Amino acid sequence: MSPRIIVLISGNGSNLQAIIDAINSKTLEAQIVLVVSNKNSAYGLTRATQAGIPTLTFPLKPYKDSGKTRIEYDIDLAKKIKEYEPNLIILAGWMHILSEEFLKWFENNIINLHPALPNQFDGADAIARAYEAFKKGEITKTGVMVHKVIPAVDKGEPLLIEEVPIFETDSLEDLETRIHTVEHRLIVQCAKKILDESNR
Repeated sequence: MSPRIIVLISGNGSNLQAIIDAINSKTLEAQIVLVVSNKNSAYGLTRATQAGIPTLTFPLKPYKDSGKTRIEYDIDLAKKIKEYEPNLIILAGWMHILSEEFLKWFENNIINLHPALPNQFDGADAIARAYEAFKKGEITKTGVMVHKVIPAVDKGEPLLIEEVPIFETDSLEDLETRIHTVEHRLIVQCAKKILDESNR
């Protein structure tokens, strides 16, 4: 049986598509058993459906509206994901911080993709913030990392890191395109590395 991957998304899902493409081309020996989104409108859900992958939409708002806590949301989400017995969980543009209560359901097998170098531009809008910092002369490059997930935002142990240059002639869109290209390659590379190591 191929290793079982679950991908968590909040938006467009271009990194999810990179994983789907890698599996289809046999670059990555695995199967995506579920795609989870916290937003009904996430285009990544359409990508999953088109690829014949089951989806789960699990928004936080109904929990908040009914007076439930964020921890209750995390625990219920963890239970649902656990049913699919994943070997690896990939956060690919998932815009929620996962609590210790979620993480303890899974044995250190959750990774996140972040479009910045370690300890730079943690959190949202990392590419735009790096671009601004470059324009102010504060940095000369940015990058992409895949890291282990811990309860702190983008602070887990880096597993793969790749620097991405920023050029004087770059628009923000140029930089975004360059970073996304690296992201798509790095997330597949890291998934392959982890699954290969766990099979040894």
